[in-house]
Amino acid sequence: MSSAGRTKGGHGRLGSTLSGLVVAVGCVLFLGGFAWAAVEYQPYTVPTGSMTPTIVAGDKVLAQRISGDDVRRGDVVVFKDSEWGDLPLVKRVVAVGGDAVRCCDKQGRLSVNGVPLDEPYTDKALGGGRAAGANFSADVPVGELFMLGDERANSLDSRVHLQDKEQGSVPRSDVKGRVDAIAWPPAHLIGRPKTFAALPGGISSGGPLRLMAVAVVAGAVLIFLGAALGPLLNRRGRARPAPTPAGERAGVR
Repeated sequence: MSSAGRTKGGHGRLGSTLSGLVVAVGCVLFLGGFAWAAVEYQPYTVPTGSMTPTIVAGDKVLAQRISGDDVRRGDVVVFKDSEWGDLPLVKRVVAVGGDAVRCCDKQGRLSVNGVPLDEPYTDKALGGGRAAGANFSADVPVGELFMLGDERANSLDSRVHLQDKEQGSVPRSDVKGRVDAIAWPPAHLIGRPKTFAALPGGISSGGPLRLMAVAVVAGAVLIFLGAALGPLLNRRGRARPAPTPAGERAGVR
């Protein structure tokens, strides 16, 4: 076999090997990201507007499967409680077991353990920007959560259940997941409010959804690049001129 043939064959094998390797890595990242998300997250469709403006009726959300013991103040959670109805509900946790919730102070603010809260996530539809239409108070039992909707004018939440359930709270064990993102429309992450950062326990960190998205996008890019890499290297190998034999370079016939 001539040196030109060996060169072309070598470039062909190199191109195929590199292309296959890049595509394989891309497939692992792409499929792995989706598989990780399927294990970690559960999709839900929100049926009501009680979480407006954060989440509106009909939004498709992704909730990370977590234990209720991991929930902190400010989290938006999916839960199901028999005394609240038969369907999963989405509300924001504003207080946890042992907290004293009071509303409202002279500025119309909600307070937890005597700390007035700035709540930028609410819809501000109530007159004077009040946190609730009527005053209320509750002492949350240990192991339970006090839930409010961000749409305070009409949300059926722990305030309503103060009348028929002790303190209106729900057990942590009722939590099915913590909402990390709206999948549609349009897709975006739901941040953790700094409102509760100064209270004991602070706020929860974000879930792994961003990392999963990076893995999927990086995988797709690598699959595309790998598919193009093999033909590109083969083309460069064919275009390279064959080396001149040593005898010809020396002028020998």
